[in-house]
Amino acid sequence: MKIEINQTTLIDQVEDSLLTYFKKNDLGRGDSIPNENSLAAELGVARSVVREALSRLKMMGLIHARPRKGMVLTEPSILGGMKRVIDPRVLSEETILDLLDFRIALEIGISTDIFRKITPKDIEELSEIVKMGIVFENNEYALISESAFHTKLYKITGNKIISEFQEIIHPILVYVKEKFKDYLKPINIEMSKSGRIATHADLLDFIKKGDEKGYRDAIERHFEVYKIFKVNRSQELMAEKAESEKKVYEKAASDNFMFILNFIANEYILF
Repeated sequence: MKIEINQTTLIDQVEDSLLTYFKKNDLGRGDSIPNENSLAAELGVARSVVREALSRLKMMGLIHARPRKGMVLTEPSILGGMKRVIDPRVLSEETILDLLDFRIALEIGISTDIFRKITPKDIEELSEIVKMGIVFENNEYALISESAFHTKLYKITGNKIISEFQEIIHPILVYVKEKFKDYLKPINIEMSKSGRIATHADLLDFIKKGDEKGYRDAIERHFEVYKIFKVNRSQELMAEKAESEKKVYEKAASDNFMFILNFIANEYILF
């Protein structure tokens, strides 16, 4: 299976050819793969190129090297790469707000799966978490009960990728709660006065009753504070961006005007 040279880099081609080779030879998770020399001969490229391509596959979690035993294929975490990049410390505020929105939409979307798959044991565990949340309310452990409740909801779906995503995205929610607490507090107060807040206990009551529609309405209200915050903060960011662009435009116009004045003055002096 020789490879052809084209516009992509040689290492890119070898990486793709290796994946094709593994598939054609029915190699799967746990299977050993040929050594670098054998693969280089099979693909008709230098060993150094194969080594670089294998290194990429190792970074992706597709290959695991065992000391003195060679390399075996592994199944990488689908969301593994996201763990490295979904970090509120390095993301823009706009991206953080979009991720928050996505997380809310996902949790509302799994409602049907929760009601279809939940067991009496799951309800018992949720009840214990809610009791813990009442004890921890408004103290330093409140976020633990918050995370535990929603993590359990994700696990009930039986979808490992959804559960893993919850673990990855949770730091975003924690970051928003901490960084923007002064924004969230007045929204919470207003919603509390109007009786629109839905607690974990409220969500659990609907689950116990088997009332999916009531649960959906409640989970919407449970996250409404973040939806209101996102709309308000997005508008502020747009206004800030517009003001910044306005200042840049005004400075450029001012610089151009001064350039013209200086040009005219110099021409007048020369004349």
